[in-house]
Order: sequence, then C-alpha cells, then structure tokens
Amino acid sequence: MSGPIPRPRRHPWEIPMVVLGVLFSVGAVVTVFVLLVSGASVDEELAATVFALPILIYLARGRLFATQRVNGVRITPTQFPQAHAIIVDAARAMGLATTPDAYVVLGNGVINAFASGHGFRRYLAFHSDLFEVGGRLGDPDTFAFVAGHELGHIRAGHASYWRQIGTAVMNTVPAIGATLSRAQEYTADNHGYAVCPQGHRGMTVLAAGKYLYPQVDFDAMADRGATDRGFFVFLVNLLSSHPVNIKRFAALRDRTRPGRMFF
Repeated sequence: MSGPIPRPRRHPWEIPMVVLGVLFSVGAVVTVFVLLVSGASVDEELAATVFALPILIYLARGRLFATQRVNGVRITPTQFPQAHAIIVDAARAMGLATTPDAYVVLGNGVINAFASGHGFRRYLAFHSDLFEVGGRLGDPDTFAFVAGHELGHIRAGHASYWRQIGTAVMNTVPAIGATLSRAQEYTADNHGYAVCPQGHRGMTVLAAGKYLYPQVDFDAMADRGATDRGFFVFLVNLLSSHPVNIKRFAALRDRTRPGRMFF
C-alpha cells in the first residue's frame, strides 16, 4: 500500500436504515413513556429494558472488550509482526488517528472477525481459523482485505456506541435489523477492497474454509449472484446479517454498482 486511499463509498441503503433505526428507538421510548404517564398497563420488564438500553449496551461493550483482552493474543510488532504491519499500514492509509488494538481469539473452527469498541477505544478481533489464512497459509492479501474490512467498520462509524443505541430497538426486528447490517457489510467490503483489491478473491474462504478456498472459482460463484433466485433464496438473504456469498462476491467483482440488498 503506497499511501492514503480515497474514502470508499458507503452503501446507499446504510444511512436511510440508520435513520429508520433511530426513529424506531425514539418511537419505542416515547411510546413507553406516554403509556406510563397515562396510567396504561405496561410490562414492567419491557419498560425497564427500553429505558436502560444505554446502560445495558455500555456494559455489554465493556464486557466484550475485556473478554478479548484477557483471552486473546494481542497482535504486536513482536507477536504476529506481519499481521501487525498490515493492520498499521491499512489504518494509516484510511487516515485513522490511531491504530486500533487487534487480537487473535480462539475460533474453534468458525471463520470470522469483528470490530467493536468501548469508550473511546476501538479494536479488532480475528478468529484463529481466519487469522491462519494470513499467517500459516501464506495469504497476506486476503488477510489485508479482511483487516481493511474490519477497519472500515470503525472508519464508517459502525462500532460507535451512539449508533448501537440508536439502532438497538430496530435490530430486534429480524428482517429490518438485518437489512442495516447487510448494508454496513457492503460498506466495509468497499473499504477492504480499497486497502487490498487483489485480496477480495480470497473471500472464498467464507464458502469453503481455510484449506479448500484456493481451489474455489470466485467468478463462478459471483456469476450465480444473478442466476440463483427464488423465494427461499430471497428469504435467506433477507434474514442474514451479511449478504449471502454469491451476492457478496458479485458486488466485489462488479465495482460499478452497490451490492444487491434483496434480489
């Protein structure tokens, strides 16, 4: 990576869904408040949960961060130095003021990574099975793409405490909350692509795992994004927090338009 990268595009569905999420949350608080004031019967546990959401989210974020810190292996210049250099380089290229802490956590076969935060701190966590793609399997490009994707969540504000509060109520509604999540994933993919364009083909690791993914035809899967249709395909995607693989791969290959949200 030679220098700063232009700000990648945000998926066009993301901000409208955030606005809708805030309306959901404000509506829930106002509704419960009005019912309480009017003397109407309100489930006490539900009312307490709605008003306590900021505290509950704060505590959950703090606990999650502490879990990674005490159980994970911190990525440093001396512990996984290649991965550390990739993360630092990507954070610098994105213009982040500081490089978030990063940890390797036990994946138990699950291939995943995530970005989150607590207070003013942001961090990344890579499941060990995914981290090995950029380490033992010698595929730093794929790891750079994933690191860029997760840093993209931070740069785009997806790890914000205030965003999580604003969208918390909507996220309890499966299809609607999942739609915001898919839009954010497309936005993060755009950041990963900006950091390491050649690394996007390694995302086949999500379909075939860390051993078989080099044998997967990325283009063949991306082609199916336009042909594999039907009600249940639509339903699976609608309820998924991430775009299904064939639509995600199609969006990574075709950089002229945003990823498809539904069909």
